[in-house]
Amino acid sequence: MSIKVQNITKTFGQQKALNDVSFSIKKGEIVGFLGPNGAGKSTMMRILTTYYKADTGTAEVNGFDVLTAERDVQKSLGYLPEHNPLYLDMYVREYLAFHAEVHGISKTMINDIIEQTGLTPESYKKIGQLSKGYRQRVGLAAALLHDPEVLILDEPTTGLDPNQLMEIRKLIREIGKHKTILLSTHIMKEVEEICDRVIIINKGKLVADKKLDELRETKEQIIVVEFDYRVEEMLLKQMSHVAQVKNVGGFVYEISFRTDKDMRPAVFDFAHDNKLKTLQLNRKNKNLESLFTELTS
Repeated sequence: MSIKVQNITKTFGQQKALNDVSFSIKKGEIVGFLGPNGAGKSTMMRILTTYYKADTGTAEVNGFDVLTAERDVQKSLGYLPEHNPLYLDMYVREYLAFHAEVHGISKTMINDIIEQTGLTPESYKKIGQLSKGYRQRVGLAAALLHDPEVLILDEPTTGLDPNQLMEIRKLIREIGKHKTILLSTHIMKEVEEICDRVIIINKGKLVADKKLDELRETKEQIIVVEFDYRVEEMLLKQMSHVAQVKNVGGFVYEISFRTDKDMRPAVFDFAHDNKLKTLQLNRKNKNLESLFTELTS
């Protein structure tokens, strides 16, 4: 396993930031690490990068224990924290050369990394002159410079414009073919585009660890139906397997059912039997955002 976490608990004063969290990530996986603000995501990432020490439990990165082999862990991973720490008075190339010296590697990689992360047009500027998006690119370039086996990225696309977003997401997908990536973000679309799997934590506890396809496979389905006049919700709740009825505007209703069976024919028959005219009738696929809300609310 590239990352292995077993029963990690971390407390700050009276607050339990992580509560008995366990998961593992294989080489070549791109895993979305999700949770509301304060859920414990950054705390876990800092434990994996040796910045924090867990109260109990164990964690390994590339087979190295984060407590007993800190230097080996640091050498084998690249880390882009949420608040990207940069030396603003340094030039981009100067900053990357500094990182190369820290890692004890050749500076010949700098040009390749600059091109790979789209920094070429800004590479002769001071970091303080760059936009927030380009500063993120500098942080990502520094994390990639020593060719680590594992990348831990905390909100890597913060501040990027739509074109930059597409480029960085494409880059992360390419990198993920050969490396393990743990990616924290609040952008659900980003997770759906990039990741193979999601780990969701809430209030310090793990609430989901599944492939994206598995997470979408739920027994709950939503049928969107529009009538030609307003219908009492209590009437619609008389149908079998109904979990919730919600008027979403005008004469349009979202009806949630808890069943594997496709309920569109049942809704049509119910409308016919009750002399209701249907103007539209569709099945709505659940997205990651709605599932995230359910698991963390």
